[in-house]
Amino acid sequence: MSQPSELETTFAYWWNQLAKPLGCPDLVAEAKLIEGRRFRVDFAALDAKVCVELEGGTWSGGRHTRGKGYESDCEKYNLLTAKGYRVFRFTSGMLNNDPEGAIKMVASAVLGIKTS
Repeated sequence: MSQPSELETTFAYWWNQLAKPLGCPDLVAEAKLIEGRRFRVDFAALDAKVCVELEGGTWSGGRHTRGKGYESDCEKYNLLTAKGYRVFRFTSGMLNNDPEGAIKMVASAVLGIKTS
């Protein structure tokens, strides 16, 4: 397993600061959720079937924005959705500009709270 990215470290920090006090569980990092597939998700709340994917390199032409990488990500998200997972995707800008909004969105799904 690789070292967490700066974006993953930032998300984990905000999760611990903002979601844990609300009663959210620890998230599983680098969770492998689909049997027979190599891919992993950045974070998952297993009991709630909620996943978080952090999309790095969106402005620098990173893997997630190039043809094959983008296509592989779409396949992963579709398979997860078909298996009943809710997938939340955040770019670095989204997380850095509004960490509270991002964390509260995921926390509400994990806790089963409906938001307007």
